Amino acid sequence: MNPYQALHEKAFWKPAVASKHAFDIGGLWDPKFNIQPADKVATYGSCFAQHIGRSLKSRGYGWLITEKTPAGLSSANKTKYNYEVFSSRTGNIYTTSLLRQWTDWALGGAVVPKECWEENGGFFDPFRPAVEPGGFGSRAELEACRSHTIECFRKSVEESAYFVFTLGLTEHWTHKGGSFEYPMCPGTAAGTFDPVVHQFGNHAYQEVREQFLQAAQIMRRVNPALKFLLTVSPVPLTATMSGEHVVVATMHSKSILRAVAGQLAADYDYIDYFPSYEIINSPCFRGMFFEPNLRSVNRKGVEFVMDSFFHCLGATFGQPTPLRAKKKGRTVAADKDVVCEEELLGSFSKQGNPS
Repeated sequence: MNPYQALHEKAFWKPAVASKHAFDIGGLWDPKFNIQPADKVATYGSCFAQHIGRSLKSRGYGWLITEKTPAGLSSANKTKYNYEVFSSRTGNIYTTSLLRQWTDWALGGAVVPKECWEENGGFFDPFRPAVEPGGFGSRAELEACRSHTIECFRKSVEESAYFVFTLGLTEHWTHKGGSFEYPMCPGTAAGTFDPVVHQFGNHAYQEVREQFLQAAQIMRRVNPALKFLLTVSPVPLTATMSGEHVVVATMHSKSILRAVAGQLAADYDYIDYFPSYEIINSPCFRGMFFEPNLRSVNRKGVEFVMDSFFHCLGATFGQPTPLRAKKKGRTVAADKDVVCEEELLGSFSKQGNPS
């Protein structure tokens, strides 16, 4: 007799994986939290986080939007101008240090840097360079809009029961003198790159972990009941400044993020981890969830991830009654339909990036 003999079949590769069709592989998540349709859920992070918010909404769950779309704005322009992409109009928050920065501005009393990028008659926000195509009409408009988003970010923390955050990158760009971080390298989405001022970095495990914990602790001071659900984006890097091959750099970055997310979930009862990264990238799914460019996640992959999410919730806690009926027809988007500033980096390749 040994302890392996008492384990469930999911603990063994042959019955859990090799003996099953890929679409029959299940039970990949044991959720900690009984997320109910009436619960308010805030979503932020890397590009893949957008699928979670949309899927919550389509299935009648309480995706919390604190920065509403202006009346009369078309559906196409709503996405183009970054409304209802995340719970507020922050743009992509790729790193845990960027999450800490937004949290400090909204809840910690930190002052937002005065930096502003002006080009072609438009004013661009260094911390949300792609939220306003063509730029704002003035610095005052930019600052007022950003202040509103910071307030909406604060409200999303105060009002939500769950805060979903998708970790995307370890690579990042900072201002050498100002001790603040940009979501994109200056000179890509907007602005001008200056090697004297702008500095590349690549977070190690401990930095990723500590930055998230510091942000979470600040949030829980204003909302002590807040719980966190972490995911890791399965989308490879568009480009890397690490000096490594982009395949190696991607595995390095994602391995750190996955290890951090899993350890945080193991260490804290108010943090859980959902394995969207494994579902898309595991060899048992044979790469079938990627588009031909081997980077973008296709619609079937997104559907399988989100079906797994809700199936595991139902298997653990029972099937809740949605607040409204599930919409018919298309309820999820492929990665090519989400807002992802990092994809702009592909255009700086010598061969370009037509895909």
